[in-house]
Amino acid sequence: MNWQIKKFNQLTTDELYDALKLRIDVFVVEQTCFYPDLDDLDRHHQTLHLYCYQDDKIAAYLRILAQGQSYDNFPSIGRVIIAPHARGFGLGHELMEEAILACSQYFPSQAIKISAQEHLEKYYNKHGFIRVSDMYLEDDIPHIAMVKEVP
Repeated sequence: MNWQIKKFNQLTTDELYDALKLRIDVFVVEQTCFYPDLDDLDRHHQTLHLYCYQDDKIAAYLRILAQGQSYDNFPSIGRVIIAPHARGFGLGHELMEEAILACSQYFPSQAIKISAQEHLEKYYNKHGFIRVSDMYLEDDIPHIAMVKEVP
């Protein structure tokens, strides 16, 4: 798998379009979650966009936000998504492994915090994330806060 990690100003127009289209197709249309996806965090100078393509179609994407963007004391991983055509092959686990590696490179010695859909708790547990909150609603979907401590 050829993973790419870029800052906003390094993305090509096509890469940006593909990432945003995937996010809208899955989060807004498939999950019927109406929320303002374009929140200006994508353009922050420290935000990292991690993604890969399969057969010229975007297959996986997430963004990594620096400490202070989502959480005061943690960098975070969000907008985690696998395209429908790429699901069921373990790509989500590869995506998280790449994200954790990128966090350790760009934000060394910092624990990572995420806001995870509650039903995905065991998935994130497999990557070392531990639940640190009660359930809360985010865009009318049950979520939990989770943290991965640095080794």
